[in-house]
Amino acid sequence: MASDNHQQLGFAALVGRLAHTGLGAFQNRLELAAVEWQEERVRLSELMLWMVALLFLSMLGMLLLTATIIFLFPETLRIYAAAGFTVLYLGGALVACLGTKSLLKREPFSATVEQARKDRQLLESLK
Repeated sequence: MASDNHQQLGFAALVGRLAHTGLGAFQNRLELAAVEWQEERVRLSELMLWMVALLFLSMLGMLLLTATIIFLFPETLRIYAAAGFTVLYLGGALVACLGTKSLLKREPFSATVEQARKDRQLLESLK
């Protein structure tokens, strides 16, 4: 009779510890997700600020440089200079678009996703 009571107590303690460990792991994952969420918000805010500053200052500088160069050409050739700058700026816009795409390819919450993947593999290996 005493051994049955001891086994039940041991099993209950094991289940309790397992539940406690599982909840602790879940809490750790939630905390990691919260930290990464905050990091992503800060990163996106900084990215937006820098992009707005870059766009404004670049456009202003390019506008003034373009006008200066176009006015240096004789009046009959100014249209060709303007067309050349148009082609140049469209090429630059394409390069900027590709650069922005490569920046946005970074997967958000990568550490959380990787940890969840490891947890899943661990649980599947226990089956």
